[in-house]
Amino acid sequence: MNYAIAGKLRTGDNPGRREYLKARLGKIQRGNGYHAALPFVEAPAFMAKLRERDSMSARCLEFTILCAARTREAIGAVWDSEIDMKKKLWTIPAERMKSDREHRVPLCDRAIEILKSLPHRGAYVFTGTNKKPLSNMAMLELLRGLSPGHPVHGFRWTFRDWAAERTNYPEFVIEMALAHAVGDDVVKAYKRTDLFDRRVRLMKQWADFLAKPRPTAEAVDLQAERKKRHG
Repeated sequence: MNYAIAGKLRTGDNPGRREYLKARLGKIQRGNGYHAALPFVEAPAFMAKLRERDSMSARCLEFTILCAARTREAIGAVWDSEIDMKKKLWTIPAERMKSDREHRVPLCDRAIEILKSLPHRGAYVFTGTNKKPLSNMAMLELLRGLSPGHPVHGFRWTFRDWAAERTNYPEFVIEMALAHAVGDDVVKAYKRTDLFDRRVRLMKQWADFLAKPRPTAEAVDLQAERKKRHG
């Protein structure tokens, strides 16, 4: 609108001015930027249900959660240049990372088991139709049936909460597992390693926690409390 006024394409004031909108619409409510996350005490029970599903989207979601990865990272994974089964390593190139930096992901035994169970139908690890990558909506659609209201990205928060509550790893190790930038420029300059060996142990602990076949006592108490609140 300002462009049109400046170019004399229209006359009068700009009806989209902030003070006009505020007067008509009230204060704009902004989201907090956080994704809804499944409480970590409920994650083992959820994973047990997920493992009962026999589909490409179920295996991709399980793999994504085990690796604390983002949706686009998982569905874009390719066999030849990224997956090393012998080293139990998934190397995501910089161009596919939000941080624009290569990210090495240690693969736990269950993640390797998932990969071994998949058919090799082209370049991509998780394929949809015509050997193309799985749709970015496939895992979300699955979650709508299994755990409504919890997006795929929310499981990164589930992992983050679990790591903070149940492990003694420093925050920067946990943040590196999530492929987040760590510290200011000075800290980054001195931290030239990706702490891979420590992250191997962290992700194994995460997988072991998720492999529990039944809900934890905390989850049972939480579910009972919710039922009591909601009748």
